[in-house]
Order: sequence, then structure tokens, then C-alpha cells
Amino acid sequence: MSPLSEFENLDIGEVTTEIIAEYIWLGGKGYDIRSKARTLPGPVKSPKELPKWNYDGSSTGQAPGEDSEVILYPQAIFRDPFRRGQNIMVLCDTYTPQGDPIPTNSRSKAAKIFDNEEVRSQVPWYGIEQEYTLLQKDVNWPLGWPLGGYPSPQGPYYCGIGADKAWGRDIVNSHYKACIWAGVKLGGINGEVMPGQWEFQVGPCVGIDAADHLIIARYILERMTEIANVVLSFDPKPIQTAHTNYSTKPMREEGGYEKIKEAIHKLSLRHKEHIAAYGEGNNKRLTGKHETASMETFTWGVADRGASVRVGRETEKDGKGYFEDRRPSANMDPYIVTSMIAETTLLWKPLAN
Repeated sequence: MSPLSEFENLDIGEVTTEIIAEYIWLGGKGYDIRSKARTLPGPVKSPKELPKWNYDGSSTGQAPGEDSEVILYPQAIFRDPFRRGQNIMVLCDTYTPQGDPIPTNSRSKAAKIFDNEEVRSQVPWYGIEQEYTLLQKDVNWPLGWPLGGYPSPQGPYYCGIGADKAWGRDIVNSHYKACIWAGVKLGGINGEVMPGQWEFQVGPCVGIDAADHLIIARYILERMTEIANVVLSFDPKPIQTAHTNYSTKPMREEGGYEKIKEAIHKLSLRHKEHIAAYGEGNNKRLTGKHETASMETFTWGVADRGASVRVGRETEKDGKGYFEDRRPSANMDPYIVTSMIAETTLLWKPLAN
């Protein structure tokens, strides 16, 4: 245990009503998470009670050096599992001093789509499956892999149990509990097909909440790996995904299967646009091999894990439910992906042939 741990764990609520707020936002890459903290005079209940703040955008790839100030707008509050007490994490998005969203502010663009009455009335639900790999620090080699070598073939690792099948479970379980404590809608966890590879699921969440909760879940995970002196990777290669499950109110009701097929057809017509926005390095993953579709061709099928979009057996049997877009990569921007699915399936009107 670090000699500093007793100070890190101090409960400031014993001596003051002040709280610490960790402001969190996305950096210039769209998947790099940044944060900094400030002291507030007391507890708050709404993001509207929080002050805006600023940072040096030239250091995050979001502004030029000669005009580098970017303004943080608080958008959502979560409990802070690291400082605990009344302390909070504040999810923010990013604006110019004049009040305009900066080019990398994908949340602002997504909010406009999700605030559209035509979208809101459909009550879009999302469940996002976030895969990631834990790497040995300094050598950047997955946990459980022999240094410079490769593990035994996949098979025993998926949902595996045991010292020779699962590595990093202490990090995974700590992340799971911390997310629930923070108020993140984490649905579950499991070991993946490769040693050192895991998955967590966010949702079901309505609209923009899915992306908000995923960003905070990623933030908590990266803080956990920092504490454990392990490196977190969302790189699409080795094969890692953020499968996005989606449904609307009509899809969940009787006759919903026809609505699902209509939505999938729309997605097929905009396949190239979606692929271009579904994450950096997706060409390394969507090869048509290893239970992935080719990024060049759109396909869908029932229970087909090699398709672009998969429909579950239960959905087919019940005639209603949800479908899974398997194209997003693990490093995808959830605001772009979730809002793009909603925009394509609910707002976009394809031209008649």
C-alpha cells in the first residue's frame, strides 16, 4: 500500500462542506479522455448548478496555440468512486468562448438528433458492448501472454475461470462495482476470447444517456488501470469491438420485426458513411474473418456473428425486439455512433428508386 493512501482516502466531509468535482471531457482524438478537478462550495444536484470551466485546447489537439481557450459545459453528474463522500464526476462537452461547439464536440451534434421530437417519440434504447485489452506496462503486451510470445489457441479464455485462463479479474471487478456505485448503468462483464481481453456492457439506456454512461465507464476503467499500473487498450487490433444494440418503441412492440427490417435496410443504404464514422483503424478488424463482416459489404442475418448487423433468434421468434450493429470498433465515439444510428433509421428519408 502506498504511504500516500491514507491521505488519498481522507474524508474532507468531516471538516468542510466543500466538495471536489472532477470535470471530464473528450480530447481531440474523440476517444482520449481528459479530466481536471476543482473545489466547489458545496454539494449540487444538477449540472445547471455547476460553473463552466476552461482548459488549454492546444494541448489536447482541439485549438490553435494563439487562441487556445476551450470552455467546458457541464452536462451530467455521477458520484465519484475514487474520492467518495459528496464528491462528484462531471461529464462535460466543449465550446468556444463565443458559445459555439468546437469541431470535436460530437455530443452537441448528437444532442440535437436525440432532442428531435421524431426521435424522442420512438424512445431509442441502446446497449453497448465495450471490449478492451489489458496490457503489461512498458512492454505493451497483453496480460497472460508470454513476453514476446503468443498464448495457446482461443477456446478456454472466453468467460473462462482460473489462473491459466483469466488475467486482470481484480481490475475488472473493481471497475464493475465502481461503475455501479457511481451511477453508471453497467449491465455486466465477461472475459473475452483472448487472454487479457474483457468486455463490459452499458445499458439499456435511452438516447444520449448511452454515450454519457459509456464515457464515464471508460474513464473509471482507465483510472483503475492507472492504479494497477496496467495499460488499457481499445485498439481494434487485436479484434476489439463496441457492438451497439438498438431498438425503438415500435420495434419492441407487436409487429416490431418489420420495423427492425426496415431500419436494417436503411442502414445498408448508408453503409459507407457509417463505416467511415465507426472508429479509427476499423480496417484492421472488419476483414470478413474471425466473426467479422467485410467493411466493403453490408450483410445481416439471424444469429450470424459474421454479419454487419445481427438479429437474435429470440427477436425472430417473438417478432419484436432489437438488433445488434456489429461494425463499431472498440475506440468508437459513442455520441457519433448512437446518434448516427438514430438519424439513419428515424430521420433519414432515402430517395425512392
